[in-house]
Amino acid sequence: MKTLIPPTAQDVLDFWLGDGLERGWCSDKRDELWFGGSPEIDTRIRERFGALVEQALDGGLGEWEARIDTRLALVLLLDQFTRNVHRGQARAFAGDARAQQLSLQAHASGMDAELATVGLVFLNMPLMHAEDAALQAESVLRFQRLLDTCAPELRDTLGRNLEFARLHRDIVDRFGRFPYRNAVLGRTSTPAEEDFLKDGPRFGQ
Repeated sequence: MKTLIPPTAQDVLDFWLGDGLERGWCSDKRDELWFGGSPEIDTRIRERFGALVEQALDGGLGEWEARIDTRLALVLLLDQFTRNVHRGQARAFAGDARAQQLSLQAHASGMDAELATVGLVFLNMPLMHAEDAALQAESVLRFQRLLDTCAPELRDTLGRNLEFARLHRDIVDRFGRFPYRNAVLGRTSTPAEEDFLKDGPRFGQ
């Protein structure tokens, strides 16, 4: 019987970003993987990376924080893969605080200067997911900076990223949180949030 080799930080990066870190952006289309949220993709990630996700959520893999590439892999486990592995559960958000700190620290130390554009997008994502107005403002600033400095062929893509960052910010500025998380987190929606949930925008979880 073949023994499965435990996945590493490089496996995480290869699975999520393909050749993106080498090229600046991925040569293949990845929107379905990144934003599709299908049961099949959830199962693939759970089976291959579920154990690593749990390690990260339990505070492990601290050695991955030392380099920007492995730090990015840790952020992906905490901020992206959690949402696949624990879709529809409160634990989907259990890695958010650590991911936000890893992102903020990388930026403050200048570690992120070495990262390709697609890597910066996902290093910034924990800020877009934050239920915190200051972090949302920082998210918009970072995505604006990416758009301002990107290669011409990435302007449309990064323009959409900036648009989504602004929409996330506006929701948190209005409610202080994402109302569409209330049910899974056991929070009671206010009347204004209930109105919003009828037809307001929602993004993932």
